[in-house]
Amino acid sequence: MKVKGCPLCESDGGELVFRNPQLRIIQANEPDFPAFYRVVWNRHVAEWSDLLPAERESCMNAVVAVEQILRSELQPCKINLAALGNVVPHLHWHVMARFEWDSHYPASVWGASRRAPAADKLAVVASHCRNVNRRIAVKMAARHDESSFEK
Repeated sequence: MKVKGCPLCESDGGELVFRNPQLRIIQANEPDFPAFYRVVWNRHVAEWSDLLPAERESCMNAVVAVEQILRSELQPCKINLAALGNVVPHLHWHVMARFEWDSHYPASVWGASRRAPAADKLAVVASHCRNVNRRIAVKMAARHDESSFEK
């Protein structure tokens, strides 16, 4: 079901990295945070508890896959996970690689900036995200194929 006016029903919500019938993974369009990803449930639901147990498992497996790839490719000092939905009440998980030098660290990316963005470091992370995107797509396609095979 799609809901008119919901930005995550009406568009991918960023650069599409992977999609299957249940969910999609996008790289958010956040220039100061190039390693900011979202796992978006395709069907419009507002809350985590709206999903069936098997759907929650599928969604969390995708969140974990994104986190693991961000950690191995970028070696951030921390990964932030959030499922807020206060502004967009369509179930999605934020998966963000954080670095001590980023403009908001250690505060939330939605808080006040603590320093100017480090353009040179952001460019390096952004260039590595092309490989992150490729690895996410490959890993998720393999998982989707395995789960289809089991059915």
